[in-house]
Amino acid sequence: MEILIISGLSGGGKSKTASFLEDMGFYIVDNMPASMILKFAEFCAGGNGRYDRVALVYDVRTANSFTELFDVLDKLKTMDGVCRMLFLEADPETIIKRYKETRRRHPLSGRTASLEEAVRTEREMMAPVRQRADYVIDTSKTSTAQLRAELLHLFDGKDEKSGLAVSVTSFGFKYGLPMEADLIFDVRFMPNPFYMEELRHRTGLDQAVADYVFSFPQTGNFMKRLEDLLAFTLPLYAEEGKTSLFIGVGCTGGHHRSVAVTHSLTEFIRSLGYQVKESHRDMSRDS
Repeated sequence: MEILIISGLSGGGKSKTASFLEDMGFYIVDNMPASMILKFAEFCAGGNGRYDRVALVYDVRTANSFTELFDVLDKLKTMDGVCRMLFLEADPETIIKRYKETRRRHPLSGRTASLEEAVRTEREMMAPVRQRADYVIDTSKTSTAQLRAELLHLFDGKDEKSGLAVSVTSFGFKYGLPMEADLIFDVRFMPNPFYMEELRHRTGLDQAVADYVFSFPQTGNFMKRLEDLLAFTLPLYAEEGKTSLFIGVGCTGGHHRSVAVTHSLTEFIRSLGYQVKESHRDMSRDS
């Protein structure tokens, strides 16, 4: 079992971090008091693998005594599994700016005369927790994509590629565009196997149809340019923090050319190291 305690300064990025970790397969519990963490860990240990990865958000709102938290950490580290703590912070100017933009109240606003004083007081209060953290991330100048990449590296041992899921689907233009598509490629310029009697009732997944489609120079030239384009853009999408990319490949009816190109394109994207899913929206429709 893996337990990660997320702590840090208010406005430091704990909520965004929790969202990313949830996408990575962690079970998230927000604002858990230290007194409940140990019992919850024992409950998770008996969950038959359902709670193998747990992230607990702990901040100044639930802090009665940091001594209690540290005692719990020491006990958790003696249990089977892995227990680590991540601390999120940012410089005072950045935190004040974030609170002004969101117009939310700082948790210590009721105890202090100003937002600046609240931020300074919390930083002093949370210093002992920061010292006990296994990882500290300063989000002052960290973009959302950079934060996600850092979390993937720390807690999944992966790079940005693993966080981008690509879907490639063929379709027929006469049935409309896939509404969820991020990128659309039109292959209706390719010679159409529909006009070959022996190929008409087959699909682009049949080798004979694929051989026909890829036998023309324009198909090969197009695929080379398309592969170069995706090899260039997919890492940029991943670095920017995009988690899914839907690519649509269309021909007239969605039976032949788009299917063959989609299948080839899927294999190419997989060879680049991305997780990719292939589908054919209109292939089973009557011609």
